[in-house]
Formats: sequence, structure tokens, C-alpha cells
Amino acid sequence: MKKADVVVIGGSAAGIPAALSCRRNYPEKSVLLARREKQALIPCGIPYMFGTLKKPEEDLIPDSVLEQNGIELVIAEVTEIDRKQKTLSVTDGEPIGYDKLVLATGSLPATPPIPGIEKKNVFTIKKDIAYLADMLNVINNTRNLVIIGGGFIGVEFADECKKNRDISVAIVEMLPHCLQLTLDEEFCIEAEDILTKKGINLLANKRVESILGNEQVTGIRLADGQEIKADAVIIGIGAVPNVELAKKSGFRLATSTGAILVDRSMRTRTDKDVFACGDCAVKASFFSGEPSNIMLASIASAEARTAGANLFSVHQRYIGEIGVFSTVVGGRTFACAGLTEKKAKDEGYNVAIGKVSVPDRHPGSMPGMTLMKMKLVFSKDNGVILGGEISGGPSAGELINAVSACILHRMTATDISVFQMGTHPAATTSPIMYPLVNAAELAVMAIR
Repeated sequence: MKKADVVVIGGSAAGIPAALSCRRNYPEKSVLLARREKQALIPCGIPYMFGTLKKPEEDLIPDSVLEQNGIELVIAEVTEIDRKQKTLSVTDGEPIGYDKLVLATGSLPATPPIPGIEKKNVFTIKKDIAYLADMLNVINNTRNLVIIGGGFIGVEFADECKKNRDISVAIVEMLPHCLQLTLDEEFCIEAEDILTKKGINLLANKRVESILGNEQVTGIRLADGQEIKADAVIIGIGAVPNVELAKKSGFRLATSTGAILVDRSMRTRTDKDVFACGDCAVKASFFSGEPSNIMLASIASAEARTAGANLFSVHQRYIGEIGVFSTVVGGRTFACAGLTEKKAKDEGYNVAIGKVSVPDRHPGSMPGMTLMKMKLVFSKDNGVILGGEISGGPSAGELINAVSACILHRMTATDISVFQMGTHPAATTSPIMYPLVNAAELAVMAIR
């Protein structure tokens, strides 16, 4: 029987950081990572295989990161966990023994109960190279594509599939706007304008009633009776925790989301020697502590590092999901962290808003300048930041991380208004007009 001090099941956004964190915190321990895939995909890069990257093989996590850190890799599917004997049964291989175990089994694409979903050329977003290669081949020969779901996944697929193809693309979204779960209305409208100008047909406030065709899809029918022609359909409405192995092995699951129950150290509430992290583990909001459905690679990585650090001695506690997102639509970055204005009001906050729109270079005549829009949301009662949204050039994707840090440390509008930043004409906005500081200062005025 093969044996390691620590075994990690899963080799993606949670599994790899968990193994690396264990190696760094406990260099004397042996670490083994087991995954069923021969090659691990970068989950966030999947939509870009269909435009920018061209093929699935360009979106892989290199195994060299494991080799360089002395982490043993086993390609096998774990089929059973014997918690009493501390052994794992695997396909096509000898059992694996462990002292500590990390479950990082990720998620599976959500599949809505739409009649006809089983038809040929109807795709979900599976993290499987062969499946995605077949999907790419179909999309390359498709004239009419329908995407169900107007969140980040659906919008990114629409944007990418439209590149370098003579293809009609339509997005069907149940909410009044695309991206509405993560952005306030003004940012949603800005993104929708870009998509519309690219020739993408947006069908918001619409619900798919059925998928048409015999064996192969020929179209969709909406609840209002409208029919849309489709040679292929992509379903991008989110994901559900992959907990079949945990469920089979007797781990307690959350009734709200079905994810594995863990404490703030990422230890399962079922077994003190088993931890769980990433999409398969239960989530709680940083703001309220209530259950959260947010699944992001950044969250998985943070949870994984917490789990890896705590395996043999508790060093840190996980603080909950802030929710930091970014995407690119038609070359423009949209990013958000924490609560939108709408969500903050829905949760009962009395809010103060700071909004600015400034060039992201200085002077504005510098090459590559893009107009950056920033919105910050604060509690009017105590001035603490609750969230932020940005649209602009590539730098918006990094600036949102500064907003996340402000949220994490519960900074006030006054704290942020005296933030000291590093600037350069070719890289950032002017120190005089720096959006984070100016939006905060405007909010200070509103709070007074």
C-alpha cells in the first residue's frame, strides 16, 4: 500500500494550493496529490479556449509545480474513503494510506431540468479536455449558438465564440440584465452595450422552456413562445459542489447548498483528520456569516491555503467569502468586490456611495489611456467599506484587489481617503485623481 502523511484529492484551484501550503508549513511531511485527470485545466481559462487560446491544451496547469515542491502525483480516481483505517481505494492502483486528508473535489456544472437538455450539441462546462475539444469542434462548425445564462461564464463564452467566426450568438438570461448577480445596473448596462455592439443578441428577462430538435438540437423555445434557431447550445448557469465521494463516505453536508460542512480552519465537521476546501466545501459570507453560493478559484485558493496551514496545528481561521470578481467584455474589464449597492440595501445597510470617472493614465493623452469608472459602497452608519465596482482597462482587474483588501480590514471611507498610492504616467491614473481615494473622499462627504 502506498502511504503519505498528507493526501490531497483533487488537482485544480484548491488541490494544488492545499498541497503547496502543507509543504511550506510542514516541510518534514510527505505529500501526495491524487487526481483522476491526466492533465489539469485552469478552470477560469475554459471560455478562452474558444477564441483567444484556440485549443484546450493551451489552458493547462503544469505538473512541474508539484514536482519542484516534492509533491507526489498519482493519476487515479479515488472511489472510497475508509476513515477508520485511513485508506483510500482507487481505480487501477494500490490503496493509499494517509494521516491527514484534504478533499478538494471541486464542482460540477449545474444542469437545469429543461426538456431536451440531453440532445446532441447541448453542452455544459465540464472540466474535461476531451469533452471540451469535441465542444470546440462543434462550435467551429456552428452558425447559430445559444448560450443559456448571462453571468460571467455565459458572457465570456459569447465574447470569445464571436471572435474570428461567422456565427450568430444569443444569450438568454432570466434576470433583467446580464451580470446582474455581481454588478449594479449601471455596470450591467455598460457591459450589455459592448455585447450588443459586437452583434450578440441579448434576451434578458426570458426563460428557456425547452430545447428543440430530434436527436440533435435545432433551437430553443422560450416561455413566451418565441423560438430561437440553434445548431449548438451552451448551458452556463453555474456549478454545484462535487460531493459524491464525500457523501458516499459519510461526511456531513450542508442542507442549504449540499457542500461539505467545515469549520473556520477548513476541518470537516465529520472527521478531525479530514479537511475540505474549494467548491466542494460549504461557504459563508464575510459580511453576514450566512451560507453563500459563491464559487471562485480565488476563494478555493484562499481556503486551500488555510486548510494546508492547519493540517497538524491550527494557525489561521478563514474569514468567509468577500466575493471578488473580474471579467473582460469586448476588451473592457469589469470587476467587483464585496456587496453591490443593491445587495447592501437588500441586507439592510444604510449606504453612502462614492463614484468617479477618470483617465487611467496621466496625462489623459498618454497612449493606451482608458476611462476608468469606480463606485464604492460604504455603511453610512460607521463609514466602513462594503464593496466596490470598476470598469476600465486591464489595471481595473488589479485595482479591485486593493478594494478587497480594504474590505477585509474593514477600512472606513476616511481611512481610504488618505491612502498613499504609487503612480506612474504610463501605468496608473494621476495621484490627484486616483479613483480609490477620490471615490472614498466623496463618500466621506455623503456620510457627514
